[in-house]
Amino acid sequence: MRELFRGRHGTGASAGLIAGLAVAAVLAAPRVVPAAQAEVRPLELRITSPLGRTGLPGTIRVVARLDGVAPDGVPLVRFFVDDVLLATDENGAPFDALWSDENPYEQREIRVRAEWPSGLVLADAIVLDPLEVTEAAQIASVVLPATVLDEQGKFVRDLAVADFALLEDGEPQALDLASQDREPALFALLIDASQSMAIRSDAVRASAGRLVDVLGEQDQVVVAPFSKTIQSVTGPTTDRDTILGAIGAIHHKGGTAILDSLAEAAAALRSSERRKAIVLLTDGYDEHSETGIDRAVEELRAGNLTLYVIGMGGIAGISLKGEELLWTLAEDTGGHAWFPRDESQLRFAYEAIASDVQHQYLLTYTPTNQRQDGEWREVTVDVPGTTHRVNTRAGYTAPLAPPIRASMEFTGIGAGQAPLVLVKGDLHVVEDGVDQDIDVFNEAVLPVTFMLALDASGSMKRSAEHAQEAAREFVSSMRPEDELGMILFADTADYIQSPGTRVEWSLEAIDNYVAAGGTALYDALYDSLAQLEGVPGRRVVVVVTDGRDENNDATAPGSIRTWDDVLRKLGEVEATVYAVGIGSNVDRERLQRLADRSGGGAFFPADASTLVTDYQKILDELRRRYVVAYESTNRIRDGAWRTVEIRHRNPEVEIRSRGGYFAPAQ
Repeated sequence: MRELFRGRHGTGASAGLIAGLAVAAVLAAPRVVPAAQAEVRPLELRITSPLGRTGLPGTIRVVARLDGVAPDGVPLVRFFVDDVLLATDENGAPFDALWSDENPYEQREIRVRAEWPSGLVLADAIVLDPLEVTEAAQIASVVLPATVLDEQGKFVRDLAVADFALLEDGEPQALDLASQDREPALFALLIDASQSMAIRSDAVRASAGRLVDVLGEQDQVVVAPFSKTIQSVTGPTTDRDTILGAIGAIHHKGGTAILDSLAEAAAALRSSERRKAIVLLTDGYDEHSETGIDRAVEELRAGNLTLYVIGMGGIAGISLKGEELLWTLAEDTGGHAWFPRDESQLRFAYEAIASDVQHQYLLTYTPTNQRQDGEWREVTVDVPGTTHRVNTRAGYTAPLAPPIRASMEFTGIGAGQAPLVLVKGDLHVVEDGVDQDIDVFNEAVLPVTFMLALDASGSMKRSAEHAQEAAREFVSSMRPEDELGMILFADTADYIQSPGTRVEWSLEAIDNYVAAGGTALYDALYDSLAQLEGVPGRRVVVVVTDGRDENNDATAPGSIRTWDDVLRKLGEVEATVYAVGIGSNVDRERLQRLADRSGGGAFFPADASTLVTDYQKILDELRRRYVVAYESTNRIRDGAWRTVEIRHRNPEVEIRSRGGYFAPAQ
């Protein structure tokens, strides 16, 4: 048995999801396909659809074409997706199968294999590259398709950049380029397949070839029939017979949802990097759409799509309301609408679309307004000093800034100040008063980097033994993967050890602990936070003190740093602070404030005898903390503080978290 095989990678529409602004047209220069071309080709089996991915909903029609003189007998044709049998076709040409592309973000290989009774085997395969999400960093440039007509309605050629004047929201813009050169396009044929269009189906099929004939060799076509929803999609493909076969295979039935289908197609076609447009063939009767016209136009604009409409009178013709709808859709995207009454007028409509695009300029400029706010920008174009009329789209939708991912570590505290086991279903997240959708919820299991700030001032002499014992117990109870740094503070804050997993220096400092001098509390807090700055993962400061920030004589501050310095550094570092204030001379209010701001906790034992228990509470809470993450509904990158509330359905449960985050500045 001999087998002939060829393989390819999909191109074109499979390139990715783009949040930028490629506003363009779709048709290319005419080409003629010789009628005898298929007769001179060697025997070949090739996949003609799909040649890439568009992201359009519905099933995909996989089409394989056989060219050349085949041996006698009908081949058995099998279609495979990733080597899994999809369908078998033994009914002769056209060879096709329906496939649901459930995850367009994964690579897929489509393979077809044809076997004849004689033993001949032909095969072909195509790899569909995954759609990729590409975030727009800025509004780099805008490309507008434009046609220029004189007073007689004739196309004006050979205009240069200096001949045009362009305004965006009333502000003059400097054109970078005015070109009549075109690149390959994606051309979506959205065909009304409802029952009301059945009477015109022959006219649609007969005239469609005229539109296909004006396409360039690299232009791709998607055939997407629709009724209440988009049905089986064929393409993208460059093969004329596959396109015409897809149109011929349309079965008219059911009601019509023009706006729903148009909005769905426009949103999906936004994924293509190619210049693109939609040609909508319909009788204008929309019975079932839930989408409004403003929403449909918004989707077309957001996808930078030019819409051409061919309104075809169905059983009862097109109503005035239907014509108005179709005109509005086309004109708001820089396209045009035609309402041919017979086949000759239908041919004229197709030729007008081809002529319109073949004479288009592509006007390129870099907007002075670079805000990524998702707002509509109105654009007007003129040729000053002439009576020329410029047809172009009314504007474009600026991209939104990339989404902001927010995450928050927290714990839930119940009766007796004990940390609780939490589940996602009990939680609700509100950012600046707006509900957020939690998409990540898990236990906080990453290693912790600790900074232990231990008071060694003179007032700690009576607590020294308990302080040493508790600190040793704390260090010994840490997990092997956790890291520890240590500061002892009295008249000054002295580094004992930078964060690391080897804690010998910290244990030695605890063994040699001597209490004397003032209380440089703020310096110790500031320096502990500074040590954690830039450290990945979970960051925790544990501070143990029995006094306020003061010198040895209690006549002046003990620190160089101020309280405000500490608060500022806490905002920069995003560490969790646990404070243990021993006795009655501590500044309970400020220690509690540090704990609350950071999502930690504060403990105020009467004396140092319970320090071991307090340290253990801190470790227990850290081992029962959770993380929620979500994509913020607010994409504005202004560096401002966002207040985040994590609420439990039981109001008696106390949620401890940092309480918010700073948005990125840009």
